[in-house]
Amino acid sequence: MTASTPRHASGTEPLPPDAELGFELAKPARVSRGRVLVLVVLGVAVLVGTFLIAFLPRHHASSELERTAAERAHALPRVTVVKPRLLSNERTLTLPGSVQPLEEAVIYARASGYVRRWLVDIGAHVAANELLAEIDTPELDQELAQARASLAQAQANVLQAQANKGFAATQHQRTGKLVEAGLSPQQDLDQTLSRTEVTAADLKVAEANVNAQRANIRRISDLESFSRVTAPFAGTITERTIDRGSLVSAGGTATPLFRLASTSIVRVFVQVPQDAAPSIVLNAPAELNIREFPNETFKGTVARTAGALDQATRTLSTEVRVPNADGRLLSGMYAEVRITLPSARHVFELPATVLMNDAEGLRIGVVDANNRVHLQRIVLERDLGSTVHIASGIDGTERVVQVPGPELMEGERVDAQAAKVPPPSPSSSVAVTGALGTAPKPVASAPR
Repeated sequence: MTASTPRHASGTEPLPPDAELGFELAKPARVSRGRVLVLVVLGVAVLVGTFLIAFLPRHHASSELERTAAERAHALPRVTVVKPRLLSNERTLTLPGSVQPLEEAVIYARASGYVRRWLVDIGAHVAANELLAEIDTPELDQELAQARASLAQAQANVLQAQANKGFAATQHQRTGKLVEAGLSPQQDLDQTLSRTEVTAADLKVAEANVNAQRANIRRISDLESFSRVTAPFAGTITERTIDRGSLVSAGGTATPLFRLASTSIVRVFVQVPQDAAPSIVLNAPAELNIREFPNETFKGTVARTAGALDQATRTLSTEVRVPNADGRLLSGMYAEVRITLPSARHVFELPATVLMNDAEGLRIGVVDANNRVHLQRIVLERDLGSTVHIASGIDGTERVVQVPGPELMEGERVDAQAAKVPPPSPSSSVAVTGALGTAPKPVASAPR
């Protein structure tokens, strides 16, 4: 017995544990076998329930997955199909161009001399035949005076020739009478006859000389009229290169005086690409946009074409005329021209994902009425990135596989489902920014 065990005062027997507490402790409880059995059964039931709750859904999901996999292994491949969208029969080209005057002329001097005065300067609006400048022509004045003197001399020669002809004719008549009377030999008559013919010819020469001198006077007078420089047509003076006293000359070394441009109607030359050249129609409407007038559109029409493609650029030179009564369009301005062209071919739009590019060429998957796939060759009109324009190969009634996979084969049966296609963009026009137009982008190859 340890030292800590309490004892009676006599020291012979230990005290009970509750003696010092002052109350009697409860006796330990005893679990019966039946209760233990119930607890064990409840524990097993909880474990079995937990197992069933965790296992059965997974088992059902696994079974369902196996069943779905089996069904898909024997089911048809499912594809999404889209319908081609017919684009507008009109095509709009946007091409760069430069504003040019309807008429433009560099005015040269037709007579040599010194500028006496000029009456117009750059920016001046002139009418047809309006006087622009005057030139002093002293040499022409002297030539004209000499020509008039030569004409007077030629006219005097005509009078002299007429008198000689009359005298010769009278002498011939007298000699003839003398020959008839036997007072003069026949030789004298022949001589007078010859003299008469000579004087008649001299008269014709003198008259021709008069006509020549008159023509020379008219020529010099016309040259003198060129001393008055006039406008050949109504327009605007865009350049002046003379001053008073400037020496100007005619002929091969002619000096330019003015540059005149008619801008009441301007013309813009654009280069139409080869693919659009056959659709150009005369008098077709056109619109002109100028960067300096961002909120305005100038209306015009197609006036004419070159009728042949340029061998270097394969483009058709086309002239567009635009009214410019207020003169706001200046010669030399850069412009963008929009031309609306009718299209003789039907062009369809599809998503770019339908394309398949392999060794067989560019193709799309078409699902027929029997849900069989046919790989149809097509020709692209234009690749716009997210969508493509197809020029030939379809007629618009096909169901096209939206995303053909590498496993898609010719003649394969599929389960076709219609795709939900977003509404098309409102504009189907094509912008061409260069002389040759926008080239189609390369199409990414789909693996086969």
